Amino acid sequence: MHPTALLDLAGELLGAVLRFEQPADAVVSSFFRQHRNLGQRERHALAETVYTVLRRRPLLQHFAQSGSGPLERRLALLGWQGSEGFFGGTLAPPETEWLERVRGVATESLPEPLRHNLPDWLAGALKSALGDEEFWSLVASLDTPAPLDLRVNALRAKREEVRTGLADAGIETQPTPHSPWGLRATGKPAISKLDVFTRGDVEVQDEGSQLLALLTEARRGEMVVDFCAGAGGKTLALGAMMRNTGRLYAFDVSGHRLDALKPRLARSGLSNVYAVQIAHERDDRIERLAGKMDRVLVDAPCSGLGTLRRNPDLKWRQSPQTIDALREGQTAILNSAARLLKSGGRLVYATCSLLEAENEKIAQRFGTEHREFVPLPVVAALRRAGLGQALDLVADDYLRLWPHRHATDGFFAATWQRK
Repeated sequence: MHPTALLDLAGELLGAVLRFEQPADAVVSSFFRQHRNLGQRERHALAETVYTVLRRRPLLQHFAQSGSGPLERRLALLGWQGSEGFFGGTLAPPETEWLERVRGVATESLPEPLRHNLPDWLAGALKSALGDEEFWSLVASLDTPAPLDLRVNALRAKREEVRTGLADAGIETQPTPHSPWGLRATGKPAISKLDVFTRGDVEVQDEGSQLLALLTEARRGEMVVDFCAGAGGKTLALGAMMRNTGRLYAFDVSGHRLDALKPRLARSGLSNVYAVQIAHERDDRIERLAGKMDRVLVDAPCSGLGTLRRNPDLKWRQSPQTIDALREGQTAILNSAARLLKSGGRLVYATCSLLEAENEKIAQRFGTEHREFVPLPVVAALRRAGLGQALDLVADDYLRLWPHRHATDGFFAATWQRK
């Protein structure tokens, strides 16, 4: 495609994304369905340009003010992630000069909001949690794309066998530092058509998400619930841990998300999973299972701010008001899920949020209001799983994963046992 036409498309796509009416990935996917003539490299350049602009929106909007022409075009030029020489001589001399001048600005001299590229309320919360020096390490990590992590399906294959198979297909991977099932790929290879994927040997899943499933210590023959299953990444990990025995319920209020689980289940070889769409956390089908479960995992709906490397638009779509609303739902869901546990049963509360308000505060409130649940230090479960550096993943007896410390998405988990 001619550079001018591709730049016009980049501006059009940015205009749609920056309205923040839908998640950025949904807007990008819809845009590509409307422009099926785009090649793989063109799609990659457009998508990565959009995500770069979302990551650095305040900085790039600041620079864009000094240019001319449509704002979206200026942002596309500033955030362009295609070939460096792609535009060649297609830009007018004033535009080329402006771009070179902006790229020469020393960003370290700019005000903090233009360097951390976070809304003030979020920057304040993260600085309070981490301290100034570590806050900037987190900022640097959030400015980079997340790696591609895979979980090996232990029912079907061994990690080294899968790693060899991927290498034969030209995809280099390394075992993840902590998860016993994980592989981290070099770059962003396409794996959906590879034999190791289509036959169910691997699934795409961040290492941190794998560790959430591991904390349940689900065993053969047990009754287990994935309370907010979504598309089922942790459900599949739990089923493999249970060696395809017992009963594993995947609950979610979204039938659309549970539909996405069906082809993944078919690949996985699991037959012990029962996917159930519920109306809300107090659904009668949940009440009928009260007091019968051995393990319950609650990966609660949250702000998703731990996934900012993948979903940078979230920092512009969330607010203190949405966090407050989410907290009420998180508490209600956790309280309802807790009723499912039998005596001696394990409860795991988790989020992919970086905020104490959605993490420690929810866990502390639950512990205060439910004395029948005894807190379990997560380090013990991690060590039983063979994680030699388990203490590196723990803060105040909770699992606490950070992108800049652990190269995972940001995750939190707390565990309890019912008396």
